[in-house]
Amino acid sequence: MQPIDERLGSFYLGAEYDLATGKRLDAPLNYDARDLTTHAVCVGMTGSGKTGLCIGLLEEAALDKVPVIIVDPKGDMTNLLLQFPELLAEDFLPWINEDDARRKGKSPEELAADTAGLWKNGLADWGISTERIRQLHEAAQFTIYTPGSDTGIPVSIMGSLAAPPLDFEEHAETIRERISGTVNALLSLTGLQVDPVRSRESILLASIFEHFWKQGLDLDLAALITSIQKPPMRQLGVFDVNTFFPEKDRFELAMAFNALVASPSFQSWLTGEALDIDRMLFTSDGKPRQCIFYLAHLSDSERMFFVTLLLENVLTWTRAQAGTSSLRTLLYFDEVFGYLPPVAEPPSKRPLLTLLKQARAFGVGCILVTQNPVDLDYKALTNTGTWFIGKLQAERDKERVLEGLKSAISEAGGGGGSVDYDAIISKLGNRIFLLHNVHEERPVVFQTRWAMSFLSGPMTRPQIRKLMAPLKGGTRSSAPVTTAAPTAGPVSDGVKRVPETALPYGFTAQAPGLDPSVKQLFLPVVIEAGGGTSAQLVYEPALIGVASVVFADRKRAINETRHMVLACTDPGNTGQIAWDKSETLQLSADRLAPTPDQRASGFGTLPEPFTSARQISASAQSLANWLYQSSRFPLAVHTGTGLFRHADESEREFSIRLQQAAREQRDREVDELEKKFAPKLEKVQEKIRREQRELSRDEEEHQNRKTSEIVGLGQTMLGFLLGRKSTSGINSAMNRRRMTANAKADIDESHEMLGDLEKQRQEIEDEMQAVVAEISAKWEHPESSLLTEELAPRRADITVQLVALGWLPYWRIQSPGSGDGTAALPAWEKPAG
Repeated sequence: MQPIDERLGSFYLGAEYDLATGKRLDAPLNYDARDLTTHAVCVGMTGSGKTGLCIGLLEEAALDKVPVIIVDPKGDMTNLLLQFPELLAEDFLPWINEDDARRKGKSPEELAADTAGLWKNGLADWGISTERIRQLHEAAQFTIYTPGSDTGIPVSIMGSLAAPPLDFEEHAETIRERISGTVNALLSLTGLQVDPVRSRESILLASIFEHFWKQGLDLDLAALITSIQKPPMRQLGVFDVNTFFPEKDRFELAMAFNALVASPSFQSWLTGEALDIDRMLFTSDGKPRQCIFYLAHLSDSERMFFVTLLLENVLTWTRAQAGTSSLRTLLYFDEVFGYLPPVAEPPSKRPLLTLLKQARAFGVGCILVTQNPVDLDYKALTNTGTWFIGKLQAERDKERVLEGLKSAISEAGGGGGSVDYDAIISKLGNRIFLLHNVHEERPVVFQTRWAMSFLSGPMTRPQIRKLMAPLKGGTRSSAPVTTAAPTAGPVSDGVKRVPETALPYGFTAQAPGLDPSVKQLFLPVVIEAGGGTSAQLVYEPALIGVASVVFADRKRAINETRHMVLACTDPGNTGQIAWDKSETLQLSADRLAPTPDQRASGFGTLPEPFTSARQISASAQSLANWLYQSSRFPLAVHTGTGLFRHADESEREFSIRLQQAAREQRDREVDELEKKFAPKLEKVQEKIRREQRELSRDEEEHQNRKTSEIVGLGQTMLGFLLGRKSTSGINSAMNRRRMTANAKADIDESHEMLGDLEKQRQEIEDEMQAVVAEISAKWEHPESSLLTEELAPRRADITVQLVALGWLPYWRIQSPGSGDGTAALPAWEKPAG
């Protein structure tokens, strides 16, 4: 197959397939990523190839920089991490099953070499280069999370008990739905078989959650257990708490949760990365992540518990996003059996159905995969716009799929009556799928492409531990910095104090006497000297300036105020304070104290400009002038979208917002381009259709002429044999021959015309694809188009609140055995870096 026509926003899933001939066509299947916002369902029996199809789809999502939440109950999707750009046998060897090698009569090394060759040839057959695998490897971070275990990256559930970042009055219904799901999940984990709506256990727990979350207060399991014993509310409905739910019965419920918390195996649920969807979807530097939640090691109740919490968190995150028609993220559920049944109401069903109904508006697509379509809720099937249908095992599965498919077509306003879906599905084989997309005019039968990831089968926990070791090893806890609040009295910290008589030259034991009009301020001591050293606390003089600068840009609706506290130790050669050599202090003005720390043992000598109230007051104007000339507000601006980074926005948050905006702009430009080229293509297509009709008529005319010529020739020959010597028969035969030749010429002309028209159509499509490629390239790396603009303040936007004499605390430290050598270390908080 030809090399892939790379286009962002277009997923390369395979090639069209002719069921009649059983051959793959040279027509790549490219799926529009935006169509996934109307969700997808993939059905097929074991061995149908649905895992390979879905891994290929997720690989395309990674290349398009779309983050994904993957629910993996069996462990198949962990294969996404087995990407080997060099396709070397030694890369495959650690993942070769020794039992498979033994059954085939080969050593693991031989099977690894064969597998590497198989993958290399398979990828080449589909036009996939090693460079594309390398791009996949670099496009996203693939992380395996293992809730309830430290095999992969552990997940802490405590964040799911925290109050959601939503206003309760404005989002009361949303928050109550999340409370209901969380309560149901918790009760299922304890093993209590209660009605999730009417039971007093559910009502009590939901009331406790609402009490805390209404006030914006977080819960943990300990607080929940305490609140069960002593509820924070006095009534439930019209009855008091003890009448509705007696204390003895509440104690039994509390004991059930306490037994859960006390279990050593449950401790792994309380440590690890917080279940924060926003943080999980992107790395700290804004790189998209495919989060694989491996659940194969959990019991059924634990799986239901975690899946429900995960779905509730995804739903809350989704509702907090801005609306978009472009694909923002994907939720992929590898085997949804049991979580979305047609009749039962497990805790996972409500949030999953809600996502299927509402997530589209926020650019969040859901992909549901199952080998048992008969066990899926009918409403879920009719809410999906894309169907990937593979080989099915049972007739009832086919009937359920056909029923749901016809309903989906009807919901989308289509007919579908001319397509015999029953016959098509019955002919599907391994890796052959029927794709029905409500956004396209016709269904397509296609063969799935070769997966770039090595499909080794479900992974074991030791294999996952090995894969995740680099990520876990990269997380180190840094040693805490010893800090302390300002103290008013002596502190015993194990540090030997140097006697006052040992003060260095230029320091006095008392602060210099100054006119009362000279205001003095002391920085707090926040960094202590290390133990085991001889240290003394001394103060050096500086001029402290407190000011605020407003940066405004009406066009961009920017109005940012910077509050500054500056310390200048350089009085300047001419008595003009050198504010350009000042240091910005990492504290607010209200932390400056009027008196020194009581441990102070020395004060430095004051420069002349620092002793005069008049000179200090005059320096306020020089500070204002310097701030006007030097203060700038750097603004990271993307030229294509006009987006800029807000002052309270991290680089990661801006990167995520920029990527989404670039994806939306790319989709809009492609749509406009297709609209622009549509009339040209339709005009040529209409000419092709007209010429094809003309060709059909010419071929029919030619066939009639040939028949007439043969009949006339027979009549002439018969006349000669019967002795008729008229020349009229010969003339008629010649006329018929000429008309046959003319008809054949018309056919040749039509073929030539069709060839020209097909060439025109191809040239138009090539021109359009070239522009599409330019659009994709333009928006693939939006960060490369970032410029830094600087906003300057107006003079009226600079306010100097205060200029005063300040004192900066230092520790003068002499380590044991160092002789007379000392070091002066700042005792206040210095800027990072």
